[in-house]
Amino acid sequence: MNTRPLSPRLLPLLALMLLPAYGSAQAPDAPQAGQTVGERVSVEGGAYWNVSVPELQAMLAADRKPLLVNTHVPFAGDIAGTDVSIRFSEITDHLDQLPTDKDAAVVLYCRSGPMSVRAATALAGLGYTRVYSLVGGFNAWGRAGLPMVNP
Repeated sequence: MNTRPLSPRLLPLLALMLLPAYGSAQAPDAPQAGQTVGERVSVEGGAYWNVSVPELQAMLAADRKPLLVNTHVPFAGDIAGTDVSIRFSEITDHLDQLPTDKDAAVVLYCRSGPMSVRAATALAGLGYTRVYSLVGGFNAWGRAGLPMVNP
């Protein structure tokens, strides 16, 4: 077994190799204006982003949380921390319940995805720039063992 000490020239290299691993262990902040997370989906008039359960968890754990909107009909429960419930088909009729700043982050979810995709498409078409749809909806959230309210 070789017990020679590391060369002082190797220490900076070793530190650089370990830095990415350390940084990736920390949860990212919620994306700010001009930043996005998830997979971009282009739609007529704009785009929205599909986000995974872990991505949404990171967004909700950040200092600047997004508005979390349940779009499912009929009501079947909320993800803990939901701010408002708006039917997917009526999202454009309730813009007063959304941020006036169209660059503010809004995360939409339903039971499995299709309703929040329709609502996200509508908001992106109206010029909202940071709209997110939870892939798999609250079913995916629940399968991950995360808290639901009134299921």
